[in-house]
Amino acid sequence: MTLATQTPNDDRGSVDVRQRFFIEDSPVRGDVVRLSRSYATTIAQKAYPEAIKRLLGEMLTAASLLIGTVKIDGHLSIQLQSSDSDSLLNWAMAECNQDGVIRALASWKAETDEQIHAWDKMTLADEAFAELGSTGQGVLFINIQPDGGEAYQGIVERTHDTLSECLAHYQKQSAQIPTLINLASDGLQAGGILVQMLPRTAEEAYEIEQNEDAGIDDDLWIRLSVLTRTVKDEELTTLDANEIIYRLYNEESVVAPDPVALAFGCTCSREKCATAIEQIGEAEALDILEEQNGTFEMDCGFCGEVYTFDKDNVTAIFAE
Repeated sequence: MTLATQTPNDDRGSVDVRQRFFIEDSPVRGDVVRLSRSYATTIAQKAYPEAIKRLLGEMLTAASLLIGTVKIDGHLSIQLQSSDSDSLLNWAMAECNQDGVIRALASWKAETDEQIHAWDKMTLADEAFAELGSTGQGVLFINIQPDGGEAYQGIVERTHDTLSECLAHYQKQSAQIPTLINLASDGLQAGGILVQMLPRTAEEAYEIEQNEDAGIDDDLWIRLSVLTRTVKDEELTTLDANEIIYRLYNEESVVAPDPVALAFGCTCSREKCATAIEQIGEAEALDILEEQNGTFEMDCGFCGEVYTFDKDNVTAIFAE
């Protein structure tokens, strides 16, 4: 599909998508992510403060964008961890797998009236992000876990006051790939765009070197950078992915494959809970049962599913 020749209102289905696009005859690629139902389902699991809702929207969008930059069968997660005991945000994480299944979770302090009042005054994702501490404090991770393979963790330097700028800086510094990232969330919907200029292959570089008339557009990245920075937050959260691409790059030769649908999902299971019980040991598990009148529950923070275990269940776990 060549977006330069389509109308802006061409809607290709679900709002919850990652739409890839390429600029023809160039090393530039990008993705647009739009989240609605899956994001709403995620933040409905807990009574999150408004600022954390928006931060999780940005994180879900970022994870959905970044997994498109790696070729794995597995999942990618973004994790924020405060290094300040006085921070109101303990940690937050968002995850997307190669099939477009997303989920997110956060922990925050709201035990006192002062803390609750502080959250009530925050309405922006950047305010929740700032609870990591000042620039240089707090820890950001990108975790990549291939199915059946070795996990990789990248530490993202806290160089800026927004998640998008930190992630773009990480991509440029660690992968040596110029990257633009815009993220937005209004507490109801979320969206974002990622644009990268990939390195040319040795064959492409040789062809360019041998052919001065190869038609290389030296100003393309500068032009795309200016255009990409013009996108407004409300456009990222309300417009169809294809319309965003069309509005920004309708004078470029843009080609886009079929979009990837995104949806909320969870990987919790009774079997995983049983594994966790195994790790604490039979004696301690039985002690917990006694303290809780013969049953205890394990609930999933991501989806709210509750798994109940009694003495027979625990005994069966350790009898296997």
